Amino acid sequence: MNHSQRQIYLFSKPGLRALRTFIDAATLFAFDLDGTLAAIVDDPQQIEISMALKRELNDLKTRAATAVITGRSREDAQGHLGFMPDYLVGNHGAEGVPGWEKRPDTFRSLVRAWDDQLHSILPQSAEEGIVIENKGNSLSIHYRNALQRLPAKELVLRAVDQLNPKPKRLGGKCVVNLLPEEAPDKGEAVLELMRRGDYRKVFFAGDDLTDEDVFRLRMDALFTVRIGPQRQSEALYYLKDQQEMLPLLCSINGLLPGVAKKTENHPIAVK
Repeated sequence: MNHSQRQIYLFSKPGLRALRTFIDAATLFAFDLDGTLAAIVDDPQQIEISMALKRELNDLKTRAATAVITGRSREDAQGHLGFMPDYLVGNHGAEGVPGWEKRPDTFRSLVRAWDDQLHSILPQSAEEGIVIENKGNSLSIHYRNALQRLPAKELVLRAVDQLNPKPKRLGGKCVVNLLPEEAPDKGEAVLELMRRGDYRKVFFAGDDLTDEDVFRLRMDALFTVRIGPQRQSEALYYLKDQQEMLPLLCSINGLLPGVAKKTENHPIAVK
């Protein structure tokens, strides 16, 4: 795969040609959750994967290995998925990565300490529209509902700078994510899944800054898709929006071995 190319719309002829050439039943298909499998909403607990998308995900699982790699905790994510992927990695990579099973106890202790500190540093956080979410192995500080997002973000960043020990900080859409320094990120999680499962190739779709840890790997064995065009993204391909995930999954299932499916309405059928 030519990594010198600019980001390409996946449903263009070059994009579809590259997808047809890349994927097969030996590919690991990995996805972010919020903004990728489900649309972003103001209340994170109200996200929903459409029934049509759930059907395609369950179909895909019968054809190839699947993974969901999300910023949510594994328990929280499972409550929204409606299917059980072969791998469910939570907390941006800090939970559920094979071989890291003993680390979460240490991670949780650090996150509890930051949680306590932040509630002391930001005692009026709720009034400012700032929500501190302890996810167990990571912590997220949301400011989506703040009346003035930029001042709220600056307030959050100043608070994070005061934390001890210092966390690894990941950006996001109206959120600052905090992880232990030694916790794996999404890119490291993908590499470990490849190694453990002996997968030669990985397809990954995501939409957020945390997904750039996968996009920037830039491996020939990796096909990356960003939801929503972003000039600064390291993803090779993009979709216009989250609603294009359904035709994409329909197209992938139409290509892989399994029960014969009609593909005349799928973008992948375009020659």
